[in-house]
Amino acid sequence: MSTISHAFSTRAAAIAVGAVLSVAAFAPGAASAETLKFAHFVPPQHTFTGAIVEPFKTGVEKDTGGELEVQVFPGGELGKGPVEQYVRAVSGVADLVWGLAGYTSSQFPLSMIAEMPGVVDSTGLGYEKVWSVYDEYLKGEFPGTRPIALWVSEPNVLIMKSKEIRTVADMQGLKIRVSGSVPGQLIEALGAIPVQMPAPQMYNALDTGLIDGILTGSSAIRDFRLNEVANVYTEGANLGNILFYVVMNEAKYQSLSDAEKAAVDAHSGIGLSKSGEDNWNAVAKKMMEDLKADPNKTVISLSEEEAAPFNEITYAVTDKAIAALDAQGLPASAVKKAMQGGM
Repeated sequence: MSTISHAFSTRAAAIAVGAVLSVAAFAPGAASAETLKFAHFVPPQHTFTGAIVEPFKTGVEKDTGGELEVQVFPGGELGKGPVEQYVRAVSGVADLVWGLAGYTSSQFPLSMIAEMPGVVDSTGLGYEKVWSVYDEYLKGEFPGTRPIALWVSEPNVLIMKSKEIRTVADMQGLKIRVSGSVPGQLIEALGAIPVQMPAPQMYNALDTGLIDGILTGSSAIRDFRLNEVANVYTEGANLGNILFYVVMNEAKYQSLSDAEKAAVDAHSGIGLSKSGEDNWNAVAKKMMEDLKADPNKTVISLSEEEAAPFNEITYAVTDKAIAALDAQGLPASAVKKAMQGGM
């Protein structure tokens, strides 16, 4: 990773850890809560609303007869910085938040194995793979919170303003936006320059030429209107995925009545995570179909032979990253094996 990207993730993780330590001062409230504040950083029309917000809100409010209300704060209403989402949950600014593990990469070294090429992308059902290792390996990476949903995006694609990417040589020296440390390592290994930034900044960065392209899932093309500023898209290379989370402040959860906890539990976990992943994949599929039908856009679908040089590099990045985590005393190889094996 570049120095800037490393500093970005390290600083964000440090903030999160500091907030986690401060949560120890809070004790669960004696009275049952009536409202859950659910904060996120995208507009209401984003895939996230139908995939996660609506089923959770509708289910919890129905099961409790409206006694427990889920109040949604979209578009950064409780704080603009997407990087600080986890901190907001831990500190109680929000009761539930949506975030990307990559925004604070150093907080989630084992969780982000799900983003590496050749792990969950080769087996499907990423949400199942992540949940299958959560209790044994990942729980410690979510201090002060209770995960409500954990899921993985569709495969990453290259979204370019004008440059056609057909070979690894085409990547050399390009500035490519990434979401975190794992995709940053992939882009660096392919000879390009990773530029880490939150998703809401992608549009302007690509439009103004601050970056040459973006590495992310194709659902983001619709959700962030990237088709307005990107003209070339490359799919088919194994470039990993993105790990998402929705977490709830643990003290807030513990303050709920038994009936309210049961409602939250009933509309969380595997079921809600599946809704997230299914919706992300559906939007991504439709977006790529629309782009291929647009005569003003170029979609490059690499064959297996054309993708092989990319995959050789990205799989090597996965192996190197796993070895480095193992060397730090983390059970990375065990997590990778378990994720690949499934539930």
